[in-house]
Amino acid sequence: MNSTNYTNSEKPWKRRQSLKWGAAGVGIVGANLLWNQVARSNNQPIIPPPPEDTPLRGNGVNPFTFLREFNYGTVKQENGRTVREFYLEATSSVIDLNTVVSFRTWNYNDRVPGPTLRAKSGDRVRVIFNNQGGRFHTVHFHGIHPASEDGVRSVRHGEQVTYEFDAKPYGVHLYHCHVEPVTRHIGKGLYGMFIIDPPQPRPQADEMVLIMGAYDTNENGENNFYAFNGLPNYYDDYPIPIQKDQRIRVYLLNMMEFESAATFHLHANMFQLYRTGSTLTPHEVTDAVTMGPSERHIIEFSYNYPGRYMFHPHQDWIAEKGCRGFFKVLEKT
Repeated sequence: MNSTNYTNSEKPWKRRQSLKWGAAGVGIVGANLLWNQVARSNNQPIIPPPPEDTPLRGNGVNPFTFLREFNYGTVKQENGRTVREFYLEATSSVIDLNTVVSFRTWNYNDRVPGPTLRAKSGDRVRVIFNNQGGRFHTVHFHGIHPASEDGVRSVRHGEQVTYEFDAKPYGVHLYHCHVEPVTRHIGKGLYGMFIIDPPQPRPQADEMVLIMGAYDTNENGENNFYAFNGLPNYYDDYPIPIQKDQRIRVYLLNMMEFESAATFHLHANMFQLYRTGSTLTPHEVTDAVTMGPSERHIIEFSYNYPGRYMFHPHQDWIAEKGCRGFFKVLEKT
């Protein structure tokens, strides 16, 4: 990890630049998806348009944008290797959990969760982290890397550091702040998903990310609100449209602090479960999986009948306080 201090006038990574960086990362998604097209059929998944006029509620990204947005970074070739360069900035902002309750988050890139970073097994990953959050923060990645890149040393406000490591092993991983108390920093919103694709691509699918989170608005060690992808009840109010008879691949992550475990249950269906996304063959077929904090999996399924189908944790208080949604299955057109 390399560290640099800058004054505000000298800082090479400012908010406007970070937004441009993010746009560039998203803009090259198409080019970077080429590896996922190798050895696959030409039948692209049908992605139905999201509902219209869905609100941001103060968050930096619409949950429907976040659902299928993968940040592949800025791609470089260095010494014959593919390097993926990502930019993360710690900030603070206010989001609306409902029409009455607002909550000040600590976050990466003005959003909760942070952007979904994605690389391919064997890539070199370079993460430039700029702390503008007003207090000590870090970025700790799950996976395999040297101790120097582990993100446990606190980074003070105004400091910029670089983490660099090889992308391994393939699967679903995460990143989060590791400043103590870690539960508070994660609970305030400093977390995101990190996907490492296998050398051989997975079958074609409609891919999406679902991250289960929670908010302790009273800061007393008890959660008051829960959510998929940052905002409570969002996919309950605005169901996720998917196509009938099409493979759906969900990258699923539990980031609820103050809960020992939570389940994920899919209504009227079964799913193939790939634990930690670490294999190309499923571990089991089920309709519910129990996950501790930071546990993550890939699930795959398809619906044979049109209609609205609920997904939620089977802990009623979690679902009823915001962590619940629907898939709206559409006939093929």
